[in-house]
Amino acid sequence: MERRFGNTSSAGGFGLLILLGAGLLIAVVVAAPVYLYVGYIDISSGRMAVLTRKTGQDLKNGEEIAPDATYKGVQKDVLLDGQGRPWRDPYHWDWEVVERIDIPRDKIGVAIRLFGDDLPYGEIIARDEDHKGIVEEVLQPGLQTINAWVIGKPKRVRDNYAYHIELHNPIVIPAGFKGVVTKLTGPLPKDPNVLLVKSGERGVQATPKEPGTYPVNPYLERIELVDCRSQRFDLTTDGEMGFPSKDGFWVTLEGIIEFRVKPEEASHVFVVYNEIKNDTQAGAKLDAEIINKVILPNARSFCRLRGSDHSGKEFIGETRAQFQEDFQKEMRQACDSQGVEVIQALITRISPPQKIAQPVRDRQIAVQKEKQFGRQILQQESEKNLIIEKQMVERKKKLIEAEQEVVKLTTDAERLQEVSLIEAEQRFKVAEFDLKAAEDLAAAVTARGAAEAKVIEFENASEAAGWKKAVKAFGGSGDEYARWVMLKKLAPSFRQMMVNTADSPLMDIFKQYSEGIRAMPGSKPVSADSVNK
Repeated sequence: MERRFGNTSSAGGFGLLILLGAGLLIAVVVAAPVYLYVGYIDISSGRMAVLTRKTGQDLKNGEEIAPDATYKGVQKDVLLDGQGRPWRDPYHWDWEVVERIDIPRDKIGVAIRLFGDDLPYGEIIARDEDHKGIVEEVLQPGLQTINAWVIGKPKRVRDNYAYHIELHNPIVIPAGFKGVVTKLTGPLPKDPNVLLVKSGERGVQATPKEPGTYPVNPYLERIELVDCRSQRFDLTTDGEMGFPSKDGFWVTLEGIIEFRVKPEEASHVFVVYNEIKNDTQAGAKLDAEIINKVILPNARSFCRLRGSDHSGKEFIGETRAQFQEDFQKEMRQACDSQGVEVIQALITRISPPQKIAQPVRDRQIAVQKEKQFGRQILQQESEKNLIIEKQMVERKKKLIEAEQEVVKLTTDAERLQEVSLIEAEQRFKVAEFDLKAAEDLAAAVTARGAAEAKVIEFENASEAAGWKKAVKAFGGSGDEYARWVMLKKLAPSFRQMMVNTADSPLMDIFKQYSEGIRAMPGSKPVSADSVNK
């Protein structure tokens, strides 16, 4: 039984061992995926993971940030969103997923490095990553990839920061202003007794900045605004402005001075007239300093020096205008050398003492009335001359119109004469042509008439020649020939006639004929009976 019990005991122990091994294996199989899953880092958009090394080399005394991943401690490099799901061994690493630093649109960030060596004596700017301190470059608006905490905001649970960030406003220089730059770091000027240093040296720079927006690190340089726009100052703002006259009377005056800081000398004016107590509001206080140190002293100096050269009553008359002109001229010259441009310096009113003002004023009124009457006389004379000139102008106008009318009529007459002459010449030419044509026609008619006359003459001559021969046959007597011709023409016409032969007139013809025949030489006598037959 003992062996049996012994065997039983050994078998039970072996089984327990097997159970323990199986449980361990199951535990390992179950824990391995969990261990791998825990090592993945989920980084959502706009966030980052700050890593802390749990194993590795120890940091040196004074170090806060691990130089690299072989050292324990907070790492300066972070993991960003958009890199997938990075995995880190949870045994060696720890991490914290936090919001990324977001610099607002109207701000800039100044980073202060918390790790590195201490800066040399007198330095405040960490110009490389080996030194702790203020970083030279500023952070622009937007999301930043940096292990940092923004000063003034709630801290994270773990105080594992590589940088602190200060939010500052960018420097805005409005239109009409200049920005006077004071460098807070850099080499000291070679000449410590100058007001403005050379470019890059520590101190006030000679060249101011133009209007615009500048993301300036306030630990590197400071920019003060200087208003270069036109400013107005009333001489009576701080009380009565006055001066004693030459004869001991107190004369008061009122005036306005318009001035501005010369833009090219903004830095010089700022250094000379700005007070240390105004450093927090230098731009706002500088105008008052210029008035108190430049404008008022020069105005009072001129009034007291030049005003004492004249008596009180002179400031009621024409001296006032000359005093005003000299005041503006002297103010411009005096302030220009001090970097201030006087645009206009007007004395609007000068008040002499009332004891002398009224008599002088009455006298001035009388003088002005005399001048007024003189002006009225001159005006009336001018009006008379003007009327005369108007009448002369009107007369000249009428004369010119008459001359123009004469010229017009003369021109029209000459033009009509020329037209008539041209027409007469044309008619004359036509008449010449008609005359020539008539002469030619008359010559032709004459020639034709002469030809016809010649023909008639020839015909008549021919007929006359025949008649001559016929007449010659009748003994040269034309009467006989005529009777013969007539009887020749009548004879064929007679067949018979019954007439009284004794007293018939017709028979007279034959009587004549018979008488003519008898008268012809060699003819026989013809009796009446024969004629009657």
